[in-house]
Amino acid sequence: TSLSQVGEFEKQQTLTAIRDYLATDKPLTFDDCIVWARKRFEELYSNGIKQLLFNFPKDSLTNTGQKFWSPPKRAPDAVTFDASNSLHVEFILSAANLHAFNYGLKGSVDREHAREVAAAVNIPEFTPKSGVKIQANENDTDNAVSDADIDVDSISAIISSLPDPASLAGVRLVPADFEKDDDTNFHIDFITAASNLRATNYDITVADRFHTKQIAGKIIPAIATTTSLVAGLVCLELYKIIGSQCGDEKRSIEDYKNGFVNLALPFFAFSEPMAPVKQKYCDVEFSDWDSFIFDHDITMQELIDYFKEKSNIEVEMVSANVSMLYAPMMDKKKAEMRKGMKISEIMKSISNKEIPEHVKTVVLVITCCDEDGEDVVVPDVHVRIRD
Repeated sequence: TSLSQVGEFEKQQTLTAIRDYLATDKPLTFDDCIVWARKRFEELYSNGIKQLLFNFPKDSLTNTGQKFWSPPKRAPDAVTFDASNSLHVEFILSAANLHAFNYGLKGSVDREHAREVAAAVNIPEFTPKSGVKIQANENDTDNAVSDADIDVDSISAIISSLPDPASLAGVRLVPADFEKDDDTNFHIDFITAASNLRATNYDITVADRFHTKQIAGKIIPAIATTTSLVAGLVCLELYKIIGSQCGDEKRSIEDYKNGFVNLALPFFAFSEPMAPVKQKYCDVEFSDWDSFIFDHDITMQELIDYFKEKSNIEVEMVSANVSMLYAPMMDKKKAEMRKGMKISEIMKSISNKEIPEHVKTVVLVITCCDEDGEDVVVPDVHVRIRD
């Protein structure tokens, strides 16, 4: 919308925001973002409340003689910033990171640094101002700010304080689109801290991060929904797998079911699943569900010998993820050296880093050939590298 098409009050608000983003509050470092967050803390949870109580003291009365601060209204209290308060620091850290994101600056998770910088910010003492209009309710038109209250000269002053467009070359602001499921973007952290500080103003019980995420993300607990129904059907099939025996007692594919549901209709249908595609190697049938399992960290030579002795086929290549662990065509010295190494040792030597502790088993993809040189497709190999 063009500024010429809006009222003076909205025009002043818009121009002030533009000036603040492009000049007044424009950060150059992450520390600048922390300072900005500290000032916002004072503005939102202290100064704003002090001004409100100045306009409407706790003992003030309405025109009818009733207490102004009577239910459902609740008199607030200003919050004094405390660098040792974890909630206060959480607001500073999350707000600073969001501000940094807006300007393409690198954020930080260093709480101690945020605490130290915020504590060192010089905040001038706030003095409430007379004549500030605060609308008590939607029917209070006398205290509503109108275009008539806006000084045209103040708008001209804001316009003249805007930076020269030529100085803004390369400046790019990035909006932060809300995403509740990314725990590294500080979105839920900021909402939790901001809402809990406002709750503190009004002596309302604060909420934890999980509860805040439920409200902000409009998460509905899956009690009587399609999600819970699907979970139940999955568990039924899992019971069949767990209870299945080997040999003649092994369940057939006809015992399992695919489920199709739509609670809105309602519609429930079940069908037999399709059997997985079967392949063969050396007259042995297998599917994608089959694999070779080694319960210890074997050497490459042991793996090569296993296929040679059991199926009389040669291992042509062994890979894990995107790394080639072994191939006869590689440098002869390197190939011979890797034959004597364990699988985990080869993987570490290639990546130059330790395998994460939570990884207990690695999956190897094997390429083989028979004695006639024809390619042989075999199941993947699972090697347990640690207990």
